[in-house]
Amino acid sequence: MKISPVQTDIFKESADLTAFIVHHIPSVADKTVLTVSSKLVCLWKGLSVPYESREQKENLIRQESDAALKTPLAWLTLKSGMIMTNAGIDESNADGKLLLLPRDLYACADELRAALKKAWNVQHLGVIITDSMILPLRAGVIGAAVSYSGFKGVKDLRGKPDIFGKKLDVTLVNMADSLAAACALTMGEADERRPLCVVEQAPVEFVDQTAPQEIKYPIENDLFTPLFKAAKLIK
Repeated sequence: MKISPVQTDIFKESADLTAFIVHHIPSVADKTVLTVSSKLVCLWKGLSVPYESREQKENLIRQESDAALKTPLAWLTLKSGMIMTNAGIDESNADGKLLLLPRDLYACADELRAALKKAWNVQHLGVIITDSMILPLRAGVIGAAVSYSGFKGVKDLRGKPDIFGKKLDVTLVNMADSLAAACALTMGEADERRPLCVVEQAPVEFVDQTAPQEIKYPIENDLFTPLFKAAKLIK
């Protein structure tokens, strides 16, 4: 697998994101996966508001969340079936604005993928929209896929044998977040200006129709559900 971050100009709000990407990446091979920073998608969709105050930001976080819990570091929120900080609202690299995530991130990924397939004249293409996430009891952020399109985001290994022939009972491999995390290492978090990353020979299965539900684990079986219930983040 080859991962290549792409340095770009500064993307202007409400500009043509497909044209911006193709300008910096004129062509790709078939069966490429492209990761795109969620900040570009927020700007593409014009989802920004001028930053006014901390109170304004906190009100927006609550409005954009299905559930929200204030912590010493940030707001722990539930949005679009994901646990994330501050409902994905960000003010870094936003030039005095707050950037809000689109409500339907998978529709954005599908739309961008369709436009890029046509522009690049490829049959198979994967698109991942990435954002920074925090793992419980771990310092620092990692990259995660807030949505994706064009490939199976989860690899099911249940029923497969391990090296000693024992069948796996519960093992699912999160392909989408794994690729997002790998790309985030090269894309950066500060002033690198590398909001795009090309992944060649990714070990994924390309599909025409993405199934977002595959990556959403049932809340009744989730490892962290007891913690979230205790914190009253979920019922």
